[in-house]
Amino acid sequence: MSGWAPKRFWKQAEVVAAENGFTVSLDGRALKTPAKTAFWVPTAALAEEVAKEWQAQESKIKPETMPYTRTANSALDKVYPQFSAVADMLAGYGGSDLLCYRAVAPQELVARQHTAWTPLLEWTKAEFGAELSVVQGVMPVAQPENCLRALSQAVHSLSPFQLAAFHDLVAISGSLVIGLAIARGHILPDVGFDLSRIDENWQIEFWGHDEEAAESEALKREGLRHAARFLALCG
Repeated sequence: MSGWAPKRFWKQAEVVAAENGFTVSLDGRALKTPAKTAFWVPTAALAEEVAKEWQAQESKIKPETMPYTRTANSALDKVYPQFSAVADMLAGYGGSDLLCYRAVAPQELVARQHTAWTPLLEWTKAEFGAELSVVQGVMPVAQPENCLRALSQAVHSLSPFQLAAFHDLVAISGSLVIGLAIARGHILPDVGFDLSRIDENWQIEFWGHDEEAAESEALKREGLRHAARFLALCG
C-alpha cells in the first residue's frame, strides 16, 4: 500500500469523496492497496475508521493496529477479483456446519449443545427456508441441496466489502450459520463466539485454562467483533 512505510511521513489523514464512495488521503496523497489498487470504501463512516487508524500511527507504522485498513484491502485486492470463488468457499461451510455435529456423550455436553445450537438452526430454517440435518458423531451427513442453495444465495447477496468481513465471521466461528446470524443482527458477536466455543469451554472446565490458548481465544474474539463492526459500517 502507498504509505505502508516503516516510518510515518504524513501529518494529516483525511476522508475524501471518491468515485465509488470514499477514500483516505495522507497530506493529499491518496491511499493505495498493497496491489496498487486505488483505495476506497463504500461509506463515510468506514472511511473515518480507516483515517483514524492512519492518524493514530506514531513514528513507526504498525499494520497490526489497523484492522479496518486490512479488511478493506482484502476486499479490494482479494475479494473483488474472485468474488464468486470466495462466496462459494464460505457457502461451503453449510455442508458441514459446526452446529450440525453433536457429541454422543457425555450427556451434559449433549444437552448443552442442544440448548445452545438448536434455536439457531430453527432461526436458519425460518430466515432462509433451510432446515439443516443434525447428526451425533463426526460421520458426514449430506445436507439437502435446496437448503445449501438458499444459504449460498444469502452469501452471494453480500457486497465484496461485506464478504471480506463475513469471511472472518465464518472462519473464526467455524460456522456459516453463526456467521449469518451475526451478519443479520440476530445475535451479537460475543454470543456467536461463545456458541462456537461450546466444546472448547467444556474441555476447559475439566482441564483448566492454558495461558497461550486463552490469549489466542481473546484475539479470535476481538477478530470476530471487528468483522461484525466492519460489516455493519458497510451500509
